[in-house]
Amino acid sequence: MATEAPVHGGYLDILRAPHAARLLAGTLVGRLPNAVGPVALTLFVRDQGGSYTLAGGLIAAYGVATAVGQPLLGRAVDLKGQPRVQLPAAVLSALGMTLLALTGIGHLPLAYAAVVLAGLFTPPLEGGLRALWPGVLGREDRVHRAYALDAVAQEVMFTVGPLLLTLLVSLRSPAAALLVINLLGVLGALAVVLSEPSRTWRSAPREAHWLGALRSPGLLALLGAFFFVGLALGSITVAAVAYADDHGTPSVYGWLMAALGLGALLGGVAYGARQWSGTPERRLRVLVLLLAVCYLPLVLTPGPVAMTGLSVLSGVFLAPALACAFIVVDRHAPRGTVTEAFSWLVTTFGVGSALGSAAAGPAIELAGTVSGFAVAGAGGLIAFLVLLATGRALGAPPAPDTPAADVRHAVGAGAPTAVHSEKNTH
Repeated sequence: MATEAPVHGGYLDILRAPHAARLLAGTLVGRLPNAVGPVALTLFVRDQGGSYTLAGGLIAAYGVATAVGQPLLGRAVDLKGQPRVQLPAAVLSALGMTLLALTGIGHLPLAYAAVVLAGLFTPPLEGGLRALWPGVLGREDRVHRAYALDAVAQEVMFTVGPLLLTLLVSLRSPAAALLVINLLGVLGALAVVLSEPSRTWRSAPREAHWLGALRSPGLLALLGAFFFVGLALGSITVAAVAYADDHGTPSVYGWLMAALGLGALLGGVAYGARQWSGTPERRLRVLVLLLAVCYLPLVLTPGPVAMTGLSVLSGVFLAPALACAFIVVDRHAPRGTVTEAFSWLVTTFGVGSALGSAAAGPAIELAGTVSGFAVAGAGGLIAFLVLLATGRALGAPPAPDTPAADVRHAVGAGAPTAVHSEKNTH
């Protein structure tokens, strides 16, 4: 059940909260290098005379390194605090891309080492921001709305980021664009870690356990489901290329991706404009089912205009599902592991997307473009079935020491507000 959020409870209320706009903007700018990394690497390698195969290899190495580094750095943030991890990681990641930009692809082992360094030390700013929201915003409803705003802002970043990269390339070169984008990333991370909430945030004391956040059955269930959501999204990106080739108009690919982003943007705005009752776990199952249902019409592959409309529809429930997943992560992350838990979600989604892209290629070669979109529909349905099958793990109320108990350590000077949030979270 949903009710309209009052005007003072909307996104503007979130952005007017002390530090909120700075933290959101800094996080988005800090994540630019990772958001445009695959495109930037492709443009750089081609400008250097390298092949698409080499570009794909570097992108794969970068993606795998990022997937490995995110949860490890997230755990380090929970243990050591944000400034001591986020800023050094951002600098090291930028140095990796700087090394690539300055040395080129002439010495392949060095090129691969550079992108692995950049990926491995990509700072977990995304998980870090979500760990800060409870202490900055206090009330549970405002935190949930901030998660929705976060999901919407991601769609904006993944639209604006490539445009900014293209502008920098046209003004100078792909190498210069790499340098500028990564400098911006360091500045974004710096803006976050110098803020009071980041400097004073402390994770709750955690139980020593080698599995860390992964010892939560509810979190494992969520990660399993969002692996397949990522797989669905990754397959769409490849199938859209094949669709554009079928219609002899490469620009159609851009329209389809923009339409998907527009749908996610609209869905996220609508979702965040309402206050939702009931448990987020049950709501997540509904949202993922709707997401899967909206992927299915893509297999019709009508003309470009109608296909663009279907792409908008396919994106409508993506941002709401992500925003709801953030709430579920917060509820099920074991005490003292909130940043690590959010980082695992980022990693799982990214790995699923990469494998979805890999699976769609052979499917298209065997049975045509329709099969590529069928992979997306299947991925969405499997994600829903995972949530359905793990209902007991997700439905179990979090133990007293596992949910947003981290919140009371979120902002040193703001502890009373944070404690109020902690009581309301459950």
